Amino acid sequence: MTNAHRDTLFVLIKSLSKSEKRQFKLYVGRLGVNTDAKFLALFNLLDKMRTYDERQILDSGIVKKSQLSNLKAHLYKQILVSLRLNPVNQNIRVQIREQLDFATILYQKGLYKQSLKILDKAKNFAIENEEKNVAYEIVELEKIIETQYITRSIPRRADELTTQAKELSAHNVMTSKLSNLSLQLYGMMLKVGYVRNDEDLKSVQDYFEAHLPAYDLDDLGFREKLWLYKAHLWYSFLTQDFLSSYKYASKWVDLFYENEEMIALNPVFFLKGNHYLLESLFFVKYSSQFKQTLERMEQQLSSPKFPQNDNITSLAFLYLNSNKLSLHFLEGTFDRGLYLVNIIEYGIKKHRDRIDEHHIMLLYYKIACLYFGNDDNKNCIVYLKKIISNKNLKMREDLMCFARVLSLVAHYEAGMDYHLEVQLKSTYKFLLKMNDLHAVQKEMIKFLRSLGDIYPSDLRNEFQKLYNELKKYENHPYEKRAFLYLDILSWLESHLQNKPVGQIIREKALAIKR
Repeated sequence: MTNAHRDTLFVLIKSLSKSEKRQFKLYVGRLGVNTDAKFLALFNLLDKMRTYDERQILDSGIVKKSQLSNLKAHLYKQILVSLRLNPVNQNIRVQIREQLDFATILYQKGLYKQSLKILDKAKNFAIENEEKNVAYEIVELEKIIETQYITRSIPRRADELTTQAKELSAHNVMTSKLSNLSLQLYGMMLKVGYVRNDEDLKSVQDYFEAHLPAYDLDDLGFREKLWLYKAHLWYSFLTQDFLSSYKYASKWVDLFYENEEMIALNPVFFLKGNHYLLESLFFVKYSSQFKQTLERMEQQLSSPKFPQNDNITSLAFLYLNSNKLSLHFLEGTFDRGLYLVNIIEYGIKKHRDRIDEHHIMLLYYKIACLYFGNDDNKNCIVYLKKIISNKNLKMREDLMCFARVLSLVAHYEAGMDYHLEVQLKSTYKFLLKMNDLHAVQKEMIKFLRSLGDIYPSDLRNEFQKLYNELKKYENHPYEKRAFLYLDILSWLESHLQNKPVGQIIREKALAIKR
């Protein structure tokens, strides 16, 4: 039996809105012969199913097992054709492609003049909207047609098209180089997180410098600048230069506000830029600017001009709620953030097909931190277990490491220290395996391991010793990343001052504002 999350046809049908389903049935029913078509019967059956069940399909008598694969493929294609015809999906890229298709059909019929007229309009429209890849395709087709449609203007047209082809090709090559660099750096970030030592730093620096193409900023268009800022952003994140990441995330977002027509055309990149700007602001602890940026992003999302589709809805859920949690961390208002837990749990169920496992685990980690800040260590452990027990997570090794360290602390705080020694050994082995055992982690594990031998009267002195030791690493180029995931220093201060950890963080946030 196929899993519902793996059967692409079932997932596609379940993603359709009521209006899209209605349009599909109208599309199929345009010809009377289609009303009883097998693929429509299969569509209706799958639409009614809660989970994908191949046995139920075969028992329905709609199709034989040997024909099922072909019928599903045909139905999948017909749904996509129907969606393409939906006005909601008629964005600028689809419109340009449609004009290119029309021009190709006219060319094949030998109607060269009509084809060239459509191509010229489509090309100008593509260039205006920074769709240079398809603009290059259009120019190449124009060149083919011009060789068959002989006019007296052919010498001038040949020069014009050759120049356009060279310019568009140069822009596309630059975009490709910058996007390749950005993607590779993003991959490094997902795999291992921030650089851990001088060797990691040199490796990233060498890769960045070797693959960053020479450029003149004044010659770059919108899309090339976008990929350039992305590449610099990922490089800054990897090297833990958060002021630099703030700088390039700001350039990314400002690029959209300077070219507002691009927000509607590239809403996903707009949202991602705002998310990384918020993440950078969180790391540099600019809480007031963080709040302003988050409010501005919410305003854009609620604007009637902002595009709406399933993908954008899922990303909006992810980025808004993740950053709302971060705002409560910045301000130390953990108790006021608890309402988000139910919203996030519901949203994960609703959007699970469109949100990858990595981002779901990040949300769980943030929820765990929210409960930890509220001194609700048992619920903190519940969410950390979701991460630690996830065998499918192949990315963000640093997240997996710090989830285990926080779990140790939460077990100690909850008084659930009867299995602490076993957990300590397990965590130590995991960190060694990940090659991620650093000074902060070593000190934390050494402290937790020694708890059984410390007299209660000496506990405060031991907390002070650990605090003094860890304080040295707060601004260390590689060790400081430990404090990005878990505010260990505030936790220690809460024990030293006999205050809740949330109150300590809140007092720090107020002190920064003053």
